[in-house]
Amino acid sequence: MSRAAILDSVSSAVAGVPDGATVLVGGFGLAGQPVELIEALLEGGARELTVVSNNAGNGDHGLAALVRERRVRKIICSFPRQSDSWHFDAAWRAGALELELVPQGNLAERIRAAGAGIGAFFTPAGFGTPLAAGKETRVIDGRGYVLEYPLHGDAALIAAHQADELGNLVYRKTARNFGPIMAAAAMTTIVQVGEIVPAGALDPEHIVTPCVYVDRVVRVDHDLVKSGDRL
Repeated sequence: MSRAAILDSVSSAVAGVPDGATVLVGGFGLAGQPVELIEALLEGGARELTVVSNNAGNGDHGLAALVRERRVRKIICSFPRQSDSWHFDAAWRAGALELELVPQGNLAERIRAAGAGIGAFFTPAGFGTPLAAGKETRVIDGRGYVLEYPLHGDAALIAAHQADELGNLVYRKTARNFGPIMAAAAMTTIVQVGEIVPAGALDPEHIVTPCVYVDRVVRVDHDLVKSGDRL
């Protein structure tokens, strides 16, 4: 059985993520965002990253800090701007950041397709809009579709509620969001959790991401993790 490495620090968990890597980052806003892993990646110095995430960062922490420090070359996301996305706004307006805007359903399906081994798929979302510019289109049964390709990651940074010693993951409510599909779509999946329990302690019916998709796990002490408000 595949067994994840249980590491003792976030810095060791993200060690080896190279410059120019494509990094899948979980979270819907701060819900399920692996803030501590992102900040460890920032401290590790990786640059010229392509980040795939639902948002482009909130406030001054996590993904927003990575954008602020100009470590991100390109971001592929659905919601780049919100009231506290000032670091994305500044980088994009300065021409320091490339943006690929993807409808949220397409984003999720492109990530899922990577994990499922699907070469490409047709979707109606975006057909007839600027988002389809330069892409192959087709009319199927009288409806227009756009051809989209999978989004693979060199690494995935995700957050879960619990892991066992093998790396099986349990999420908490909506903080689950992109975690399971990103875990399957990356070459290396790195997970921060609030608790690590012995193998066999998790109810198999509650395990969402099996350990075969998980490479590294680190426990993070954080008040929000303990309360479950973020994870």
